[in-house]
Amino acid sequence: MIHVATDNVWTTAPVDDCWNRIGSRGDGSCPRLAEHARCLNCPVFERGAALLLDRPLDDAASLPHVSHPSAQAASSASRELAARALAAHDRADLADIDRASLEAALVFRVADEWLALPAAALRQVDEPRPIHSLPHRRNRVVLGLVNIRGALTVAASLGELLNLDRNGPARHANRTVYARMLVATHRGEPAAFPVDEVEGVVRFATSAVMPVPTTLAHATASHARGVLAWRDTTIGLLDTARVFESLARSLR
Repeated sequence: MIHVATDNVWTTAPVDDCWNRIGSRGDGSCPRLAEHARCLNCPVFERGAALLLDRPLDDAASLPHVSHPSAQAASSASRELAARALAAHDRADLADIDRASLEAALVFRVADEWLALPAAALRQVDEPRPIHSLPHRRNRVVLGLVNIRGALTVAASLGELLNLDRNGPARHANRTVYARMLVATHRGEPAAFPVDEVEGVVRFATSAVMPVPTTLAHATASHARGVLAWRDTTIGLLDTARVFESLARSLR
């Protein structure tokens, strides 16, 4: 029996940025603040973040009006919201499900491979940023260093780490997609991973995780805890510890 992971469909509906008007970034008049103390703890904030995540990050016109002085600051605020949404989002959709038995993972694509990392490991979803190469380092997994909120962070290629084929047929050439940079952490150590596309968050029961096929040729097999049936394909559910262990070996 195949268990299918369910994903959240995020639309481009207008987002009411109440956090900038009446929330902790605004005049503080929102009655929800009495219960949640700050907007970061509010489910309205989380839903807004989820909607913003699936939009072009460089399209200022698609963002709600915000009280920041520039479109760049508005885009930064939207990215902060989107990262926050990875850990908890849309509680109402789970009312009829045993929430304790569900896991959440962020689905993304590298080359033609759909992969996922546990949502708890994700700290930020951002637009691509300049990566500064490291001198005298020839390891193709380690791309260099990237500035993440003022901190230099190791950037690594999941495509190289997993030995994915980037020369295969371009199945996604006819779709409009947006490259992203994921920032994940393991045991307090961050790393940035450029990806070709972010799909969104899927929630699934542990029983839905199937064994990695023995026929899988690339290194995803040794870095995944299992696979999920999703739409008309499968997702390789990456094991955060294994990914970071391989990255650590590449840095030596």
